[in-house]
Amino acid sequence: MEAYDVVIIGAGHNGLVCAGYLLKAGYSVLLLEGRSVPGGGATTEELMPKEAPGFKFNPCAINHLFIFLGSVIQELELYKYGLEYLECDPVAFCPHPDGKYFLAHKSVEKTCAEIARYSDRDAEKYAEYIEFWQRFIKAVKPFFNASPKSIADIAGSYGLKHLQDLFSILGGANTTLDLIRTLLSSPIDNINEYFDSEFVKAPLARLSAELSSPPSQKAMSFGAMMMAMRHNPGMARPRGGTGALSEALVKMVKSEGGVILTDQKVEKVLVDDGKAVGVRVAGGKEYRAKKGVISSLDAKRLFLQLIDASDVDSADANLRERLERRIINNNETILKIDCALSEPLRFEHHQHKDEYLIGSILIADSMNHVEQAHSEITLGKIPDQNPSMYVVMPTGLDPTMAPPGKHTLWIEFFAPYQIAGAEGTGLKGTGWTDELKNKVADRVLNKLAEYSPNLKHSIIARHVESPAELAERLGTYKGNYYHIDMTLEQMLCFRPLPELANYKTPIENLYLTGAGTHPGGSISGLPGRNCARVFLHEEEPLAQKLKEAGDSLKSTVASVFDGK
Repeated sequence: MEAYDVVIIGAGHNGLVCAGYLLKAGYSVLLLEGRSVPGGGATTEELMPKEAPGFKFNPCAINHLFIFLGSVIQELELYKYGLEYLECDPVAFCPHPDGKYFLAHKSVEKTCAEIARYSDRDAEKYAEYIEFWQRFIKAVKPFFNASPKSIADIAGSYGLKHLQDLFSILGGANTTLDLIRTLLSSPIDNINEYFDSEFVKAPLARLSAELSSPPSQKAMSFGAMMMAMRHNPGMARPRGGTGALSEALVKMVKSEGGVILTDQKVEKVLVDDGKAVGVRVAGGKEYRAKKGVISSLDAKRLFLQLIDASDVDSADANLRERLERRIINNNETILKIDCALSEPLRFEHHQHKDEYLIGSILIADSMNHVEQAHSEITLGKIPDQNPSMYVVMPTGLDPTMAPPGKHTLWIEFFAPYQIAGAEGTGLKGTGWTDELKNKVADRVLNKLAEYSPNLKHSIIARHVESPAELAERLGTYKGNYYHIDMTLEQMLCFRPLPELANYKTPIENLYLTGAGTHPGGSISGLPGRNCARVFLHEEEPLAQKLKEAGDSLKSTVASVFDGK
């Protein structure tokens, strides 16, 4: 049996990040990836090599924001391994049915000037809206970079400047109460508090809903971060696609002596006397973990599918039932459409400018349009009568992703994993068939063509992946690309459950990382980084505390002198 200090299940970007930190600390690490390519949801692939050779696509993640709230890139020196980010500016474009449009630049001032073309009041309120949520982001940023249940770790993340940011958002008693009230409200409540015009409100609602819940859902107003972060720290994409981040991580891991094996689906975590000691992959081969097993899989799959029930019950008699009943999944996932294009999109009805094609393109006609697109999913309905969608034309920023003069199109359409009334049919009993997914894709593309009429004749080939297929490819629970919903009661020290929130589990030497852990889904690397820090605390408590104390001191000194 091959033996390593640590065996990591899954070579998604968080697993790779975690491995990088452990390798740099001197541990031997093996990563086992079920797919033929590492990267998980952060890959770039040639999806249609026969129909569209030379076209590169991002099957999942595309726009990177959260990774710039941490220091993973710098600490792992990823730029040394070929990572190059291209900044998006403008960051968002949303055409409105009446001919108006929302165009957001990285600059708040330039964005306000765009809004002022139609509404001076909404332009003024936009600056206030972003300023509030920017202060919130600055205040919580250090918390994202710490273990959510470790007071010492959290305190260590707050330098002098970050403490000032925290106090600025808290303020006096009334300010603090108003903040709490805002956080308990819905995105729609919060947006209506500031704005009058639908051409502004609809795209803000659409981006807030990116955290996988309807914009009417209470306690989800923090979805406003999805717009505010586009201004600062900004939104960017790796040159060559999202997979370039994973490629840089793979190079870094291998340069540090790490081992990555693909086509190795882990079928069982081996537990001996209450301690995780290794894993078994399909085919029966076993790998021993001398110091720890770290799982990038969500907690449900790990504990309910990969570990003997007796071993779980011995560690925590209530855990299996709590995982089954306490973790909420609102049935929302993605039908993904990727197209090879012979020419770029053209928004002829909205004074077309090529800069519209740089950032996110949002098809959101009104807040009610966005609400319908999400609330119907919870009921198992496909909201394709009048589709809302999130669109990117990656080659508008990075022409290397297609042959010269050609383009790629990335479309995210929210859809239910389980279709109501179709239980037991289609792939995995979800109701999804090839015929249905293509019918839905037709409607989505027809809607986009209402805004960009040249779309229909420019499609060279298309690749459509149903929610059930996405779940199979990524191995995600019910197709949930965040592993579990990003609702407030399943965030921070509640993610995925309070007893699992610090990356440790009741089974000794078994750890959790990935999108289902704090601070959640999206491309950040922070679950991987934070999990590695917890592991090192367990293995080398004194050395790790001294290192983090030194890092905290450096951060504090830097904040005093650079004013950042």
